[in-house]
Amino acid sequence: MPVILTLKLLLVPSLIGLITMAGWRWGPAIAGWLSAFPVIGGPILFFIAYEQGNQFASIAAAGTLSSVVAIIVFGIAYAWAATRFDWRGSLATAMFFYALTVMGLNALQIPVYVTMMINIVTVTVAPLLFPKIAVSKGVNAPSRFDVPMRMAAGAMLVLTVTYFAGSLGPRLAGFFAMFPVMSTVLTVFSHRTAGKDFATALLKGMLLGWYSFSAFCFSLTLMLTEHGLLLSFLVATIAASIVQLATRRFLIKQ
Repeated sequence: MPVILTLKLLLVPSLIGLITMAGWRWGPAIAGWLSAFPVIGGPILFFIAYEQGNQFASIAAAGTLSSVVAIIVFGIAYAWAATRFDWRGSLATAMFFYALTVMGLNALQIPVYVTMMINIVTVTVAPLLFPKIAVSKGVNAPSRFDVPMRMAAGAMLVLTVTYFAGSLGPRLAGFFAMFPVMSTVLTVFSHRTAGKDFATALLKGMLLGWYSFSAFCFSLTLMLTEHGLLLSFLVATIAASIVQLATRRFLIKQ
């Protein structure tokens, strides 16, 4: 089996499994914070760059950066819908508002520097827009099939996005790279097994991680057009890691 295909099938699903177990051990806020780190968008953008070239991937990274707002809208919509509906109704509502936001952002074609500023403001304000909840720190591990099902869902998205990237074009491929796979997989399974409050806490916990994700995509957008693939992803990962560690102090205060 080719190395790239092996990574697609194993890397992202493994990360989803680890984050799931982190949620069982340390609670939804930690799991959400970890899941927003570019554990899915990052590998997808790497595979896109490897297969489609740096210029293509740079535009895709700009699209992914823009879609941070859409993923936050997804989370807020899911959390409010969950106060009235089960996971099916909540997911349908969240997907509807996510799609509307993506279409609007794609039509606007906002410059990357402005997009970065919008992301910072959105992530900062978003916690105020979630419904209030009461949730415990941890949750009992669900069935033995839970983690494999989550991992399989993650693998399917990575294969789908990278397969269709060329036909989607760079910008839409970037938006698709930010398709809420992690939010969907972790939130829906958590909603089903641990309740709506746990799912909402997970989504709210993701917010701090979007700072680092934005730093990752912003760095990639600037680096890929002038530098090599490995150096660009190394710098972007370092930038994301620094921001991620900086946000940890705020996570502890929650």
